[in-house]
Amino acid sequence: MLANTALAENNVVNEVDRYITAPAQALAYKTGQREILRLRAEAERRLGPKFDVKTFHERVLESGAVALGVLHDRVEAWVRGAEKSGTP
Repeated sequence: MLANTALAENNVVNEVDRYITAPAQALAYKTGQREILRLRAEAERRLGPKFDVKTFHERVLESGAVALGVLHDRVEAWVRGAEKSGTP
């Protein structure tokens, strides 16, 4: 990591220690990223020009850390509301 990133040595040590003690953390982050991107693509598809990325981010972040199923339900409720009202 030292040779291939701009991280300082103490940051590299911390990263390696973190992934050794919690190897599934990277997988969890990637799974969450993929789900958020999927939810965004679906919202963009359904809302078309009414899609607002700032509002999407607000909906994703407003509840803090939640299970992906809960996140899906909350984003879905927002999309449905925006489809009915015509505004994001």
